[in-house]
Amino acid sequence: MSQGLENIYWFLFRLKLGLMKIKLFLIGFIALLLIGCQVQNERKPLNILLIITDDQGWGDLSYHGNELIETPNIDALASQSVVFDRFYVSPVCAPTRASLLTGRYHIATGTTWVTHRMEVMREEEVTIAELLKTHGYISGLFGKWHQGKQFPHDPIGQGFDEFFGFTEGHINNYFDTKLTHNFEEVETIGYLPDVLTDKAIGFMEAEAPFFTMLSYNTPHSPFQVPDPYFDKYKAKGLNDKDACVYGMVENIDDNIGRLMDYLEKSGKIENTIVIFMTDNGPNGVRYNGGMKGKKADLDEGGVRVPFFMKFPGYSHQLVKPWAGHIDIFPTLADLLELEIPDDLDLHGKSLKPLMEGEKNWEDRYFFTHHVHLQFDTIPGAIRNQEHLLTLKKDQKELYRLLDDPYQTDNLILKEKNLADEMENLYLGWLGKMTIKGVEPPMIQIGHSNVPRVDLPAPDGKRYGKVKYMGEMGWANDWFVGFENHEDGVFWELEVVEECEYEVFLQMSNELPLKLLLFLNEQQQEVNLESVHLARFIPNKDRVLRGEVEEFVWPEIPLGKIKFEKGKLNLKLQIAENMQKSPSLKGVILKSMPL
Repeated sequence: MSQGLENIYWFLFRLKLGLMKIKLFLIGFIALLLIGCQVQNERKPLNILLIITDDQGWGDLSYHGNELIETPNIDALASQSVVFDRFYVSPVCAPTRASLLTGRYHIATGTTWVTHRMEVMREEEVTIAELLKTHGYISGLFGKWHQGKQFPHDPIGQGFDEFFGFTEGHINNYFDTKLTHNFEEVETIGYLPDVLTDKAIGFMEAEAPFFTMLSYNTPHSPFQVPDPYFDKYKAKGLNDKDACVYGMVENIDDNIGRLMDYLEKSGKIENTIVIFMTDNGPNGVRYNGGMKGKKADLDEGGVRVPFFMKFPGYSHQLVKPWAGHIDIFPTLADLLELEIPDDLDLHGKSLKPLMEGEKNWEDRYFFTHHVHLQFDTIPGAIRNQEHLLTLKKDQKELYRLLDDPYQTDNLILKEKNLADEMENLYLGWLGKMTIKGVEPPMIQIGHSNVPRVDLPAPDGKRYGKVKYMGEMGWANDWFVGFENHEDGVFWELEVVEECEYEVFLQMSNELPLKLLLFLNEQQQEVNLESVHLARFIPNKDRVLRGEVEEFVWPEIPLGKIKFEKGKLNLKLQIAENMQKSPSLKGVILKSMPL
């Protein structure tokens, strides 16, 4: 190995990108050197625009027969695309994103649910962005990430060159909100999907081949949309929630019209793959083509979503065999003629043969697993082209989808042998997917390229009488219930290199208080003699929200703290009984040069 390549190798090693990522980099680096020595007569590399929406169901499109909603731009895209009739994802957000980014079932990547770090994908997983980087692509993610807040589990650590959006499962307000641009917090002006579209268009102006992932926050709650969209659907007689959802979707449609208009006018449309999809079933009961289930359900209505791929050289067609989120990575690699290292152990397969009219496509099983609070073997499901078996607590259902797409005739008693066979396949699959365990990776601190590390409440753990303000501890929640010295919270950290940070509490306290700060067994007392109050930010909700409200939180300085390399529990505990519990949003670490 030359001295230059050796230096690159050890540089990447120190950044903890993992052996597989080092291998990918070296393969791509050598390939680029060889290509550079050849006369370039090949076609220009294709760009990729992948659009994914949040909580938009299969039926939230006029293309799928919804007579109330108007989505002309998405419909037009579908009419120019390869349309996959039965495309499956996971029942909720983060698992779907982990699978589409890696081509692997989400459980195998470390992502099992949507909060309490169960959404975090292990850093050694190789994403589409990382594969493309080795072939000269630049990648940008605009909008929702939901695979981990801190580096290297954030978009920058997982291969994206630019990130403009939010890392959590949802954001609390959609107008004039704060977002993250790479590692910096920035203020935005306007309605969030419009802002994200603007940024994505700006990114696509680059000359290098691009992978643009535009991950809209809508129509996920909280339910906020500009007046013209809301008023239009209220006039159709819809309730406030559905009027807002449909207005959100029409706004997405307008923005997709802007994206396609840009690609047309810039001349890039003939050289760009455009994908439109959603991440799970609808976030409520509304038109969904008669299918059973919604978001978080294992049934067809919870996991079957639109998937349209406009690919240069391929005309519109409807593909009947089922496909899924695990197939996106291998399909793009195949269409772009990129080699995938065998070590990646992809679970999906390329859909290119189906796009080219393959008649002897071999059927396979698609596995689904859903977690609620704690990991268990159920709920789960296994389906193929013909059958669906769902496994829930004390309930098993078997359907023949070809004859019964709406799941009206449970065959579990008539076809017990088939159900047992499918259940055994599901349990065997689950065992293989969890071979690395299901514990979330630890929060890493000490990376020299990261100026700030946030430790939000949902990423921490609690004991005593401490609870979450919003009970479930969804994104953006905070800790309350501090009453006496037995009540506290902690974050499990891995200090990758010795480092020093300025430490701040995001806390609101109506009374002075004393805290104990622990770094493992080291203890120091923190006296907060002043009152600090969080300031409420008014919202523009159309219906009562299920999420916590948004506040501007005080940042209370605790001074500089040096962290030694190794594993660490950062713990905060009440030092004395309290008449009024403080509210703790989280801890912020701001890097200091050693």
